[in-house]
Amino acid sequence: MKTNNHSEIGWHMILGAIVFLMLVPIVFALSNSFKTLQDAFNTIFEIIPSHPTLENYRHVFEKLPFVQITLNTFLIAASVTTFKTITSLFAAYSFVYFDYKGKQFFYFIMLSTMFIPFTVTMIPNYLMISKLGLRDCIWGVALPQFADVLGIFLLRQAMRGIPKALIEAARMEGIGSLKIMRDIILPLVRPSILTTGIIFFINSWNEYVWPVLILKSKENYTLSLALQMYISAEGGTEFTIAMAVSVITMIIPLALYLIFQRYIINTFAASGVKG
Repeated sequence: MKTNNHSEIGWHMILGAIVFLMLVPIVFALSNSFKTLQDAFNTIFEIIPSHPTLENYRHVFEKLPFVQITLNTFLIAASVTTFKTITSLFAAYSFVYFDYKGKQFFYFIMLSTMFIPFTVTMIPNYLMISKLGLRDCIWGVALPQFADVLGIFLLRQAMRGIPKALIEAARMEGIGSLKIMRDIILPLVRPSILTTGIIFFINSWNEYVWPVLILKSKENYTLSLALQMYISAEGGTEFTIAMAVSVITMIIPLALYLIFQRYIINTFAASGVKG
C-alpha cells in the first residue's frame, strides 16, 4: 500500500510540474501586460505588479484597428468552424451508415492525410487561392480549411456508439437520411459536435502561418498577425504592449476551453473505444 501511495505522489508531482511549466507563459504574459516597461525590466518575474496600469491595453486599442482585426479573426474562425463541422458530420455519417465498395479503403486513405505536413499542401493551396483572386481576403484564409480529417474521425467514433438497429428501424419506417440525421443522430452526438466545433474554433483562432501568407493589408489582419506585426514594428523593445496583445488574443479560446473542457475530454476519451 505504501508503494502505491509513493507512486501516486510521484505521478502527482510530475503532473504538477508539467502544469506549472505550461502555466508560466500565461501568468508571465498576464502579469507583464499590466506593468510599465520600466517596471517590467526591473521586476520581470514579479507576478503581481507593484504599480498596475492599463496603459498597454489603451495603447493597443488606440494604435491598431483592433475591433476590425478581432472581427476578422472571429469571422474566419466562425466560418471555418461551421463548414468543418458540417462536412465532418456528413462524411462521418456516410462512413458509418452507408455501405459502398471501398468504404474502408477511402476512410483510411483520408485518415492518412492527417499525417501530411502543412508545408506539403501550403504551395498548392496558395496557388489555388491566387487563381481565385482571394489573396489578401479573409475568405482566402478560410476556404482551404472547410474540411478536416480530425473532425471526421471524432464524429465517426461518436456515431459508431449509436446502435445501427435504431437507424435501420427508422429506415424501415420510410424516414430519409437527412431526417434521421436531424432527429436521431444530432441529439445523440451533440456533445461530440460541440467539442469538435470548439477545437476547430480554437485552432483557427490561433492560426498564424497560413494567414501570414494570404493577408497583406493591416485591416485584413488576424490577431496572431497583429501581434507579430506589432512586435516587428516596435523592434521587440516594448514587450509589455506585446503581452497585452497576447492576453487579448488568448481570452476567447481559453474561455471556451474552460467552459467546455468536460465535453472535450470525454470526446477524446470516447474516440479510442472503437476503431
